[in-house]
Amino acid sequence: MESKVKKRPIHAPMDQLPIINGELYIGGIPITQLAERAGQTPFYAYDRKLITERVQHLRNSLPEEIHIHYAIKANPMPAIVQHLAGLVDGFDLASAGEMKTALDTTMPATKISIAGPGKTDKELRQAIAAGITINLESEEEMRRAAQMGESLGIIPRVAVRINPDYELKSSGMKMGGGSKQFGIDAERVPAMLKELNRLGLDFFGFHIFWGSQNLNPEAIMEAHKKTFDLAVRLSEQAPGKVQSLNIGGGLGIPYFPGEKRLDLTPIGENLNNLLPALKSALPEAEIVTELGRYLVGEAGIYLCKIIDIKASRGEKFLITDGGLHHHLAASGNFGQIIRKNYPVAIANRMDPEASETVNIVGSLCTPLDILANKMELPQSKIGDLVVIYQSGAYGYTASPERFLSHPYCMELLV
Repeated sequence: MESKVKKRPIHAPMDQLPIINGELYIGGIPITQLAERAGQTPFYAYDRKLITERVQHLRNSLPEEIHIHYAIKANPMPAIVQHLAGLVDGFDLASAGEMKTALDTTMPATKISIAGPGKTDKELRQAIAAGITINLESEEEMRRAAQMGESLGIIPRVAVRINPDYELKSSGMKMGGGSKQFGIDAERVPAMLKELNRLGLDFFGFHIFWGSQNLNPEAIMEAHKKTFDLAVRLSEQAPGKVQSLNIGGGLGIPYFPGEKRLDLTPIGENLNNLLPALKSALPEAEIVTELGRYLVGEAGIYLCKIIDIKASRGEKFLITDGGLHHHLAASGNFGQIIRKNYPVAIANRMDPEASETVNIVGSLCTPLDILANKMELPQSKIGDLVVIYQSGAYGYTASPERFLSHPYCMELLV
């Protein structure tokens, strides 16, 4: 049975980007004009005003004691990172490549940290030489960092990344609890702290990251309480005062039908209630929330062009010049168990009611290259522009751009 046709079936709340005379605007620019300016499709476009507003929304919703760090892995486009350097309090990295991007901005090295399992000796040396904080992921990494520091004549500044004995409930991606490649199991941390002290490393604090992409305020509030309790308990074994406590991120954005934007009000109120006891126990600790997707995800779109339309046994296919090689997540091949459509529309035909059910696919020679499956959209024609919303995070750099050697994509900050 064919589903009921709805007007402009954009599933997630997309009220930030205006529609004027039936055309999508981003950064104050009509989408057709932006495509001409880009000189090509496909491309990603990110709205700097929306990124700025999201940071301000966080400032208004969370206690002023909470420092906001941007996790560059969500979107490492240099222009975005530089824009955020003037808005957030620090950067968190996952590679030496991101380190270079971060150090090219105005963000002080003292406000930058690097995490991730499997840091190479070269990456450790680079981080130590730059003066950024190393979030230690294992005892062996701690020992290597000490050796690198000794060879450089620099005492490395380190934090201990902890794999907590709990996880973030309802999390889209669990980063803590159980057996994980991330961090040191909480029960092993006291012994590690003793060795860290013997090695003469500069202890800076704790990094406790439990999960991401969560839209359940109660789950996040519970994780915050457990994180504060764990940090206070482990601080009793620390070789120095805790100067930084990274409490992770976890804040999600809506992608699929039925999902709503996360309400930060109860999260902020809960943190306000928890902070007095934490500051009493850890008076010198700077409390950091590390966010990536939440800051940039809703500010970005992916745009491609319809280059062919065909029918096949009762179904209609809009074939575009884009595909999973640019936007793996939208194809459902980046963490989804059951494939769901990202919010999709015809960017230059936003006013007409949906009149047909179509499949939107890319130009790659694989059946996995699906950008939208059985979507209800207005009547389209060759040359129309397909927009995929919620594309500001884990888009281009999380995709296999060299797959089948098709042309590269472009990124614009507008």
